[in-house]
Amino acid sequence: MPLDLSSQESVRAAAARVLDQHDRIDLLINNPGVMATPEGRTVDGFETQLGTNHLGHWTWTADLLPAVLAADSGRVVTVTSVARHQGRNLDPADPFLAGTYNAWRAYGNSKLANLHFAIGLNRLFVEAGARAKALSGHPGWTDSDLQTTTHQAGGGGVFGALGGYTARFFGMSVPRGALSQLRAATDPAAVGGTLYGPTFAGFGSPVRRPMIRPGTDEGIRRLWAVSEELTGVPMAVAHAR
Repeated sequence: MPLDLSSQESVRAAAARVLDQHDRIDLLINNPGVMATPEGRTVDGFETQLGTNHLGHWTWTADLLPAVLAADSGRVVTVTSVARHQGRNLDPADPFLAGTYNAWRAYGNSKLANLHFAIGLNRLFVEAGARAKALSGHPGWTDSDLQTTTHQAGGGGVFGALGGYTARFFGMSVPRGALSQLRAATDPAAVGGTLYGPTFAGFGSPVRRPMIRPGTDEGIRRLWAVSEELTGVPMAVAHAR
């Protein structure tokens, strides 16, 4: 069904259609979106990368929570990236990097937001006594069309120009790159709030990866504050139950 993650109106309409057709969602895999794009704004006035990669999925997930929580053991898997290491906790006073925009910095911020979203959502599931779990996964260096799309959009600088070329020779196939997300979604032993990725960061078999970034609690607090203020949508897990 049509879904434009850069439009809150589209997200809410698509979620309503899903709920109208399905009373249970066993697996919800949030797979953003855009990478290192030139500075821009969504139809809602959000910076393009944060608006698409995180805020779109924030509202999408919040609206679909009743069906996820109705499943016997629903899972929400949000796709992050090794680029999260170049991201920083969102600044509530300037979440869009106005006047200091850097395409890769904004991308890193959005991917760190994806990781913090998964951890924070799982904490809410635990607090509410829900059976659902939230996890994250990343595809490593995969030969998808993400790199070429970045270059065609005029983003990414030199790395954007080289990304598609190098991915064709060194990247994993798309099915191979999807394995970490699929393991997070289906491994019976997977623990909520954890991260799965390729063994060697960019490539390899899917394994549970260590969480090595400090500041998670503060990052989640800021992310929740920014997300709820910008979208007007609460992540109301207890109410959704």
